[in-house]
Amino acid sequence: MKTRALLTVLLPFFLAVFYCSSVLAAKDVTLAQADIVGAGATFPAPLYQRWIKEFSSTSPGFTLFYDAVGSGEGIKRYLADQIDFGASDSALTDEQMSKVERGALLIPATAGIIVLAYNLPDVKGQVRLSREVYADIFLGKIQQWDDPRIVALNPGLTLPHLNIVTVSRNDSSGTTWAFTNHLNTINAKWKEAGFAASKKIDWPGNSMAANYNEGVAVKIKHSWGAIGYVEYGVAKRAGLAMASLENKEGNFIPPSDISGTVTLATAANAMPTNLRQFLPDPAGKNSYPIVTYSWLLLYKSYADKAKAERVRQFVKWGLVEGQNFSSQYGFATLPKQVVTAALQALTTVQ
Repeated sequence: MKTRALLTVLLPFFLAVFYCSSVLAAKDVTLAQADIVGAGATFPAPLYQRWIKEFSSTSPGFTLFYDAVGSGEGIKRYLADQIDFGASDSALTDEQMSKVERGALLIPATAGIIVLAYNLPDVKGQVRLSREVYADIFLGKIQQWDDPRIVALNPGLTLPHLNIVTVSRNDSSGTTWAFTNHLNTINAKWKEAGFAASKKIDWPGNSMAANYNEGVAVKIKHSWGAIGYVEYGVAKRAGLAMASLENKEGNFIPPSDISGTVTLATAANAMPTNLRQFLPDPAGKNSYPIVTYSWLLLYKSYADKAKAERVRQFVKWGLVEGQNFSSQYGFATLPKQVVTAALQALTTVQ
């Protein structure tokens, strides 16, 4: 017991150190030294850091720095004109875009799936959760893992009589927005309870919160009975079990390296001209139910011509060459049709 208690205290620290070390290794440049500065979502941060590392090795003419501070803070800095580009898993609203004097441009740079990761150490096999069941779990209406509705979905598993503890984000989060937008779309009880799509939620029931996707993953890993929403790549790297979720067509889709790309390709023909596509409940028999784009927030006009060109160069590289690294970090490779539309939009940056 003493050993387990010690590990419970120390392992989150070691994981945090490992994550921070990997991010810093990719930067190599301080904020003050960088020619181009971006800030925002933690969801795609590992991928963006890899992009910066790889791009910088082939384009030594300037330096970049990305500050993974969360979508809410990234949007705040972008709207305040404090950075050269922002990043968010929740796209800017029309009202927010109208406040950008230099013109706002949304570029879908990557995408990912949000999984429901859980900690049931003695359960052998993947848990299946229906749309109604996982909504009720996060509404605090289902409080035990051996609830009859969960048991009925998993006849081959022996589920424990264990309290369910939901794990959520404490910071203003695009991941939270994407998950709550999904719940808001599929479940009338979510709205009836007074909730909506939001970057930050006061979750009902037996819940605990953490900052950033990595923080949620650590909480789940060290809390028996926990279940939380987290980006697939983070959950995969943390070695967490992930539920198979029911999609719009009634099929149970397990999270995988290709789940997101399949979903995006199915919806690509419906991409709007402003590239602000939300997929709160995607159609398609093989579509994963919780998928979100992650956008880079650019200005249409930069005072410095050289800076505008540098931003274009980096983002273009990410849309083309950078997609080759997506699956390594658990992100969806963008369909060709989406990349083409994003590259066309990028030409408007002046």
